[in-house]
Amino acid sequence: MTLLAKAYGDSQLKQADRLLEIMLEGLKVEFKIDGATSRGWIRISLSGEDEKAALHYLSKEIGLCPVSLASVEKLSTIKGRLVSPEKSKDAVSLDVGVLEPGAVDAAVSLPTLQAQLGDGRKIALRKLVELFGFCDNLPLTAKISSLDREGGQIEAVLAEAQLSKFHSWTDSFLDRLVVLGAPQSEVRLAIDRTGFQRDVVDIEPLGLFEHAIVCKLGTDAAGLIPRLGRCLSSTVFSVFSPRRLLEFFGEDSNLFALS
Repeated sequence: MTLLAKAYGDSQLKQADRLLEIMLEGLKVEFKIDGATSRGWIRISLSGEDEKAALHYLSKEIGLCPVSLASVEKLSTIKGRLVSPEKSKDAVSLDVGVLEPGAVDAAVSLPTLQAQLGDGRKIALRKLVELFGFCDNLPLTAKISSLDREGGQIEAVLAEAQLSKFHSWTDSFLDRLVVLGAPQSEVRLAIDRTGFQRDVVDIEPLGLFEHAIVCKLGTDAAGLIPRLGRCLSSTVFSVFSPRRLLEFFGEDSNLFALS
């Protein structure tokens, strides 16, 4: 099976092995990391008496890639990772784990993003990417709005759960530093080593190797990057700043509207 979790390199495959060992402890099951797909999704094999229970648990806790386009259903909710959001002007692409018969990304159009995230304003995609800290491999949850299996096309909108997350993040007035490419244990260790414990409220998991560091009120998330970057050298950082959003849109704007 293919987990809905990406490896950013060989080190993540080894870390995934240790994490899965902990997660499956107590179950009569054997697993093996079979490597990663061409797009980084982690592949594993399962066998044993509790194989079905382990599969159900991993599907719930991590998620499974649909792999085949035939497995994707219209109006279904699906998780994915952003693909080079800064390179397009009219849509962002989500890698949702469709690999057969070929790789197919889900497209979220600029008009959809303007309606859901931009208060209906005609804001350039590049500006929305900047405001929301969109970056390569950022986990997002989407809803399939249109599906053309023969043409190999998927169109989507941001799911209600994703909009609710952005809404709660903004309402908290707390900066979040998104860290992509490290397990939570390494993120926590880096915070301890840099002495940023007093600046951090929590570490919110977004995926197996993706997390949001929740900063205390008044802490600038971007200011943590130089020192944390020395401890987490192979990771990518992105900032979600409620202050930046509210300054741009105004506190009375209608952000995060359902499409």
